[in-house]
Amino acid sequence: MHTTDGDPPLALVPATTSSLVADLGALGLGHAQVVLVHASLSSLGYVIGGAQAVIDALLEVVGSRGTVVMPAHSGDLSEPSHWTGPAAPASWWQPIRESLPAFDPAKTPTYRMGTIAETFRGWPAVLRSNHPTASFAAHGAHAARVVRVHQLEDGFGEHSPLARLYELDAQVLLLGVGHDRNSSLHLAERRALGKAQAVRATGAPVFVRGARRWVTFDEPATDASDFLALGAALEIQTSCVFKAKVAAAHARRIPMRALVDFATDWLRMHQNL
Repeated sequence: MHTTDGDPPLALVPATTSSLVADLGALGLGHAQVVLVHASLSSLGYVIGGAQAVIDALLEVVGSRGTVVMPAHSGDLSEPSHWTGPAAPASWWQPIRESLPAFDPAKTPTYRMGTIAETFRGWPAVLRSNHPTASFAAHGAHAARVVRVHQLEDGFGEHSPLARLYELDAQVLLLGVGHDRNSSLHLAERRALGKAQAVRATGAPVFVRGARRWVTFDEPATDASDFLALGAALEIQTSCVFKAKVAAAHARRIPMRALVDFATDWLRMHQNL
């Protein structure tokens, strides 16, 4: 089928909720599973119903006993001196700190997370963790457990939803995206580096006893520059990555424990820790 440069890939027929359910099932997702989803809507080709149809399919596949989780990060509610692409002029930094709206799990939009994640954030019965920049959204049987604890200084570590997903033996679904979008690798990064991980001073607008405040804190400095190489090694050296097409997208399903355990060892070895 002909497409012009810049068009999303097209399947022979448009995807529907029903066809997505079948494709996700063929990938190995099923009833009662906990699934951490990173997805690109455009990679799926034409989906009748768009992001809503994708979310309907995911929820149908895991059923009432399952749980769907997505990143709901809002990196624009952060220390403006760290911003890149574009950078904020230094003369703007203090006005930004004074005026950015405080993080509100019910109102704050995601930032550069894609249409599916942003739609899911506002979905009925979705719960969201209370972290101003690195929140996760969850729906289903284990949603409250996943999002309940999210420490300000530990956005991707043991006091974050990622650690709860590891405990729950979640599946990671990469739907049309690569390992550079795989947030579980940040948990491995935290475990691999420990106290050797660089720390940076940052800040964010939050509510403190009902009043908006700019709060400063230290956080581990994440680095995803090795994640594509790490993902390639995972796929070569293990048999834990399951691949299939979902609509027009290349999709991967990976058990999170196997993923994080491999990645932790790989990062330690490649960083000589």
